[in-house]
Amino acid sequence: MFTGIITGVGRIAAVHDLGSSLQFGKRLTIETPAGYLDDVALGDSIALNGACMTVTTLVPAKQQFSIDISAESLDKTTGLAEPGPINLEKALRAHDRLGGHIVAGHVDGIGAVTHFAQVGESWELRIKAPRELAKYLAYKGSITVNGVSLTVNRVMDSDAGCEVSINLIPHTVENTALGHLRTGSRVNLEIDLIARYVERMLRADPQQPARH
Repeated sequence: MFTGIITGVGRIAAVHDLGSSLQFGKRLTIETPAGYLDDVALGDSIALNGACMTVTTLVPAKQQFSIDISAESLDKTTGLAEPGPINLEKALRAHDRLGGHIVAGHVDGIGAVTHFAQVGESWELRIKAPRELAKYLAYKGSITVNGVSLTVNRVMDSDAGCEVSINLIPHTVENTALGHLRTGSRVNLEIDLIARYVERMLRADPQQPARH
């Protein structure tokens, strides 16, 4: 589990194919800030742009680690197949503060940035989300964008999908990779975990007997 509070901005330094066809995944080498790997061990979970991955190799002397990402995960996410900046978050520990919201590290869909511009001291980020995610997005609700826990300021539904507007304070722009976004950028989206359960309960058949 994660919180959506980014603990470091790294960089995908190298991408290697694990096979010769699209059925194979890739091995990513990630460069991290100095000291970031001091408490990381093989097998630990780290979210990369919001997608939970497993550390498979560690090279602390070079501030690098590697992960293997499957073809299925590559198909369901964006920004994990080419070099560039990336948001990092280590898995939540039992005694940590829950500074953002409960995040599973499972990408629910890919959105597209429709607007990203400075407004006063902050930035307005608008994202078009897939239509199937619209019912989970609400005013003042939580959404995870490339692994960052954010609050929805406005929801605009249309036949083509759902556009959400989000305010980014300067700290978020400066301390995550979101500052690299541009109109047209694709982003990983994860809906609020609680919304999943609410939807499941509302859809449950009241005629079905309870299981004990």
